[in-house]
Formats: sequence, C-alpha cells, structure tokens
Amino acid sequence: MILLSLGAAGNSDPVDGKFNYVVIGAFSIPKNAIEFTESARKNRFGAQFSINPARKLFYVYVMETGNREDAIEAARKLRKETPYFDTWVFSGTLGEENSKGADINPLDGKGIETIKASDNPALNLAQPGRQVASMAVTEDPSVSPLNVDEIPDGGKRFFFKIFTAEKEIGGDIDVMDLDKGKSRKTASYRGNEVVVVKPVNNSGNISLHCDVFGYRKVHQPLNFNEPQLTEGVRVEESKIVVPFELVRLKKGDVAVMYNVYFYKDAGVMRPESRYEVTSLLEMLRENPKYKIRIHGHTNGNSGGKIIFMGDSKNFFSLKDTREGSGSAKKLSEERAKVIQSYLASKGIALSRTEIKAWGGSRPIYKEDSQNAHANVRVEIEILED
Repeated sequence: MILLSLGAAGNSDPVDGKFNYVVIGAFSIPKNAIEFTESARKNRFGAQFSINPARKLFYVYVMETGNREDAIEAARKLRKETPYFDTWVFSGTLGEENSKGADINPLDGKGIETIKASDNPALNLAQPGRQVASMAVTEDPSVSPLNVDEIPDGGKRFFFKIFTAEKEIGGDIDVMDLDKGKSRKTASYRGNEVVVVKPVNNSGNISLHCDVFGYRKVHQPLNFNEPQLTEGVRVEESKIVVPFELVRLKKGDVAVMYNVYFYKDAGVMRPESRYEVTSLLEMLRENPKYKIRIHGHTNGNSGGKIIFMGDSKNFFSLKDTREGSGSAKKLSEERAKVIQSYLASKGIALSRTEIKAWGGSRPIYKEDSQNAHANVRVEIEILED
C-alpha cells in the first residue's frame, strides 16, 4: 500500500516552483548513491537520485510531488513501516545549480540543520535485498559525516590526493581486495579529505582504483600494513598520503559512461544521469579541441516500442515525450542523440560531436546474463584532442 500511495502522489506539479522529495538516503560519493538506488529498486521502491548542490550530497528519493503534505505523510509511513526509518522531505529543486531548498523532519515539520551522509564502507549497499537505515539525520551542527579522531580497530588515516598538473579534482577511490585471487571491491572513499580506511584482509594486499570520468584510470597497488613502502606514498601529519595524478583522455581513448541511465524503451535519460553528463560537458568546455563520438548500445537486437524526447527538450524526464517503434539500433541511436542534444543545448557545437548506433551487436555480457543490464550503455570515443 505504501508503494501504491507513493506512485499515486508522484506526478503532482510543483507549487511555487518547488517540488517535495521523499528522501531515503544521502551520499557524498556518487557511486554509493547509485548502488543504494539500485538496492532500493530491488526492494520494489521506484528510487532515483540527484544532487543537492547546497549540501554537496546526492539524495536518493522515492517520491517527487508538488504537495508537501502528501510528501510528509509518505515519509512518515516509510519511517514507521519500512527499514528507511530516517526518511525525510526535501522541499525545493534537486539537480540544479544554485538551487535552494529545505530539509524537513516529517515528524514535527521543522527544518533539519545538518545532514550526515551515509557513506559507511561497512554497508554493502549493492547487496540485493539489503535493508539498512540509509543515514543519520541530526539538528546538531557539530556532528560531521566522519570523525577521523575515532579510528576503528586496525584502521588508518588516509588522504587520497586526486589532482592534475593544474588543479585538485573531485573523485573517489575504490579499495580492491587482492587476497582471494580475484580482485573484489570492498569500499569507496572520498578523495582530497582525511578518511579512515579499514583493513580488508590479513596480508594487506590491496589495489586502489581512481576512475574519474574524463580522465584515464589510475590503479595503485599497495600493502595496507606497510603503505609507506610504496613509491610516492608518504606519511604526513599522522596520515598516509597517496597521490593520484590524473591525465585527461587522449585521442583514441574510449570511456564508458557507467553512470548514465535511460528510462525503459526510451531515448531519455533518468535524472541521476545529470552528474556524469555534466562531467562530459566540463571536459569539452575545458578543451575546445576535443571532438568525440558518442556510441549507443542496447541489450539484444529485438525491436519494439521507443519513447522519443519531445520538442521541449526535457532530457531527464518522460514529460512531453512521444511514442513510436523501431529497431534496437534505432533506440541506441536515440540514446546517443539525446546526449548530443544535451551538449548542444549547453553551447557545444554539433561539429564537435558525432554519434554511432550499434544496437545490441557489441554486448559485454550475454543477453540473458545476470549482468546483461551493463550492455545498455553509452561510450565516449575521443576523436581529436
């Protein structure tokens, strides 16, 4: 009944230009927000996520409505009847620069002063059916997302310095366990801030992966027990500094837009795609010499219904769309086109982008594999730099 009521209230128009979002989690690391969103969907919640620029956090929400009372009532139900017992309401507009809004406690209607992000690496957010309280909500401004003075048994303070020759770069680091023959991700941590990293095995053998869209990947093998023995790693003011100098993609490089998602059967992006397409936009603005090819892929080659973006050019919503039909190749073409159109709407000349539609002819996994969803993707090829 909760799911039915959320869906019924979710299409209301904004009031005074504001939406009200029923939020079940907030994350500083986008990959954690994505994993938590997918976990909520597996629990039959129609979750999405978008950034709250004012707090610099990615909010995972299960309802969007113009009616604040409907949102508050839904948040109360979620708190009472589901594991998401810290659910709250954000009133404003997510995903837009310079947008302002307010976080509201549904129990008393008062504003929430401080939001504590739930990027706890101990939580396996991607585990199917995992039910966790997504975050802590507090009105105490002295509470921070991580108290680095409190170190768990065996933990160490790290500072992952992510940068280019010109500037510091926002991003995160994946910790991979190398102790069981096959590399396995165990946690993600924010870069350019002090974090407490927990040990993942007895040997200490790990690999640190830095994968920021628009830059070449960097892998750093390291022994957690003796990190200072790794070249370039240093101990500084009771923390271990690990440098990750990034280099922009070069001609011939191909990068997968792992964090761009599309509505089912649609050449329209879901709202959580804003983060990565904005990164692509910034890359093209930073280097006017870049020319790219946008490759569209689907899972399988079956044709069928296609939802096309409407004349209003709403890149992240199914409002003002039209339905038709076509091949899988046509669907992959529309998905590449919507990214091209988005870039053009932000001032990137069409002469700098081209598209290539593949349909399902270049799968990563078999069509019926449990990982087949990864076949639905967009890749960016650097033609000129």
